[in-house]
Amino acid sequence: MLFDLSPLWISLKTSLLATFITFFLGIAAAYWMLGYRGKGKSLIEGIFVAPLILPPTVVGFLLLLLFGKNGPVGKLMEPLGFSIVFTWYGAAIAATVVAFPLMYKTALGAFEQIDSNLLRVARTLGANESTIFWRISLPLAIPGILAATTLAFARALGEFGATLMLAGNIPGQTQTIPMAIYFAVEGGAIEEAWFWVVAIMGISLSGIIAVNYWQEKQGKRGEDNSKFKIAERPERSEGSNSKLEVSSSSATSFSSTSSSGLFVDIEKQLSGFSLKVSFSVLEESLGLLGGSGAGKSMILRCIAGIETPSSGRIVLNGRVLFDSQQGINLPPRDRHIGFLVQNYALFPHMTVAQNIAFGLPKGLSATAIRQLVETRLIAVQLEGYSQRYPHQLSGGQQQRVALARALASQPEALLLDEPFSALDTHLRSQLEQQMVGTLSSYSGATVFVSHNLEEAYRICPHLLALEKGKAVQYGTKYDIFEHPATVGVAQLTGCKNFSSAVATTSGQVQAVDWDCTLSVIEPIPDALSHVGIRAHQVIITDEPNQENTFPCWLVRTSETPHRMTLFLKLHQPSTNNNDYHLQAEVFKEKWATLKDKPMPWYVRLDPLRLILMK
Repeated sequence: MLFDLSPLWISLKTSLLATFITFFLGIAAAYWMLGYRGKGKSLIEGIFVAPLILPPTVVGFLLLLLFGKNGPVGKLMEPLGFSIVFTWYGAAIAATVVAFPLMYKTALGAFEQIDSNLLRVARTLGANESTIFWRISLPLAIPGILAATTLAFARALGEFGATLMLAGNIPGQTQTIPMAIYFAVEGGAIEEAWFWVVAIMGISLSGIIAVNYWQEKQGKRGEDNSKFKIAERPERSEGSNSKLEVSSSSATSFSSTSSSGLFVDIEKQLSGFSLKVSFSVLEESLGLLGGSGAGKSMILRCIAGIETPSSGRIVLNGRVLFDSQQGINLPPRDRHIGFLVQNYALFPHMTVAQNIAFGLPKGLSATAIRQLVETRLIAVQLEGYSQRYPHQLSGGQQQRVALARALASQPEALLLDEPFSALDTHLRSQLEQQMVGTLSSYSGATVFVSHNLEEAYRICPHLLALEKGKAVQYGTKYDIFEHPATVGVAQLTGCKNFSSAVATTSGQVQAVDWDCTLSVIEPIPDALSHVGIRAHQVIITDEPNQENTFPCWLVRTSETPHRMTLFLKLHQPSTNNNDYHLQAEVFKEKWATLKDKPMPWYVRLDPLRLILMK
């Protein structure tokens, strides 16, 4: 039986036009709403998704009021002799309106799933928002956008209620497949209805199946590529002869008139506390130490321009990056700062070469870009890896590519946010040595954030200790580890033994929690609050008559591969496993000779090793 095929062509014509329009409008609206922080965001969102929630007949009625003869758009078109109502243009508009929310919401979800670190790093590499959209956001959102396009097309193809209200049911002009089905059933033409049902299901499902097949094929290709294992190359030992110069600036004040160096004096209100720091870095590495939530990473983001301080000033090599009083706040792309984040944020859809070249100045020839990329790859011992993708690299290789990318644009300052946190212990040690070698030849200021105090000690000549957003101590790593100013700083540097303390006489303090009087060498501060000693500096001795020597009993032990931690109670035996005064660390060779000795043992707290804290 032959049927009039005009509903098929009308449906395809209107749905394809609607999909074309919603493709651009949906992507634009989604990307705009992603970054919109103004008032009325919820209202705008509600308007965008309303056609998805409202009954199609209500949507059609509203469109009829808008485009009808007495509607505002209809009146504008009347002098032109043009009408939307009861034309296929009306059908296309109705399909566009009802399909838009699906395109918008699905595209918005695709954009939201992109790692924000990728966008932040792109900005620090000098990319403007247009470049970020075309080269980062859109390519990464393509799978989601394709799915959104398919859904929008299927929704436009199946639209009935709004189309009927605005365009009517005119055979050969506005009658689409859904209306052909409805009126065929109403007229008892079941075979015709079945024909159109099969047709619309075939068209809709074929589009969905095609997109799913493409996505599955892309995923399988990624899995196959990820099976291509590349072994870590042995790391060459780099010399650690540093060319760094020590800054003489204090942590509480600086002069930003110097022509070289990074100068930071900022405040930023955070949830729970206020971040307030002031420091300077010349051609050296400064390590930021602090517990979780102390504000370390926030400081880096403020320097990079990703976050805006509440007040203060940031100056780099004489250029003012931020000044709250003068209203200066350079965008990240203009700050010339390299930023290496925890997860490296390599662009997954770009090769190693494309990642490194991303931040290079525009106008360079292809030959110059290739030479620069190869030079950077050689510097990080990854020559020959230029055409690999990030998922084909190990964690250590990804870290080195990220470092090469950060340095490729020749930044004036380098920010490293826990660059080794995602690596295993052995690889971390190898890459740390390479990092030291790389930084020794880097002429700019470096700010290094790490939770690993030994790592920060080895890499950074200067350290800044933070507690709840405040700089509590700044100085050389030797000063901070040998003379921590507060209990918090001592804990950050690994000290485990503390007692509240009171000065008794010149050269002596009362350790209240340990119930003993101790002779000390270093001057007693006026605001003395605690005395401490590091676990590896507690001495177990056979000479009970020495200064600061007390009887002790072993409470329990804790074992590591090479050391034993001994939990000791002074003066008398312990009553439970948590009743102890000191922790002492000894090598296992020492423990082998010590463990069978009868109690009490004797512990000596060397006056030279005691730490007096405010």
